[in-house]
Amino acid sequence: MSTVADKLAKKSSHKSSAKQVRLRLVYIDFWSAVKLSFLAAVAIAIVTVVSFFMIFMVVQATGLISRVDEFFQSFSDGGVTLSQFVGLPQVMAVGAIVAILNLVVVTVLGAVIAGIYNLAVKITGGLLVGFTSN
Repeated sequence: MSTVADKLAKKSSHKSSAKQVRLRLVYIDFWSAVKLSFLAAVAIAIVTVVSFFMIFMVVQATGLISRVDEFFQSFSDGGVTLSQFVGLPQVMAVGAIVAILNLVVVTVLGAVIAGIYNLAVKITGGLLVGFTSN
């Protein structure tokens, strides 16, 4: 009679047919890194603009801007209010400027990191990566 333990022992002694390969990453294509970092930067820019919009809507819905206006009016003669400078068009303009700057910075940073990695590979020999086939 064969028990479950015997069947498991037979399975564990059987070698798997999966092949393992170890490769070195010795080069990152510069333009591929620029394209990928630009794509990531576009996603970050979209998130930035949407988050500026959502934060402004929450601040406006809670009435924080009007409370700050009242606070400033207690110190001044009431000629200058915060709501003159902080409106949806101004907030979205600042959000767009921040998104464009992030777009440029993240794209350039991706290119610089790829270049630094390609230079460091000459010293270190590259990154060892393992792959298996199932």
